[in-house]
Amino acid sequence: MTAIAENNKLPKRRTPGRPKKTIRRSDLLMVRLTPTERTLIEGRAKKAGLKPSEWFRRAAKSAKVFPRFTTEESGWFRMLAGLANNLNQLTHLAHVAGLFSLALKCQAMLRQIEELLTKISSHDG
Repeated sequence: MTAIAENNKLPKRRTPGRPKKTIRRSDLLMVRLTPTERTLIEGRAKKAGLKPSEWFRRAAKSAKVFPRFTTEESGWFRMLAGLANNLNQLTHLAHVAGLFSLALKCQAMLRQIEELLTKISSHDG
């Protein structure tokens, strides 16, 4: 019985090797950088006291990405480009046929352009 009691008093042995990480990063994302971009990221990471990969992960998590344009806004830009083309054609005709004959068409075109510009500016958010 004394041998069993002595075995219970012995300290438990540690498991050999490095402890397992709580978060295992198994996926890899390759990013191509210019030498200038790499130097910039490494410098910022060093100032923050982080490794570049950890700094990059934190920056990616806090970054806000906005879509370029919605489909509605893209339609407005196409319409605006078409109106600009029509206005150029009207200007050319005004030079050929005389300014007074096309004044009403030009005013209507300018009103449409102003409406589109107000729609676009109100959606800038």
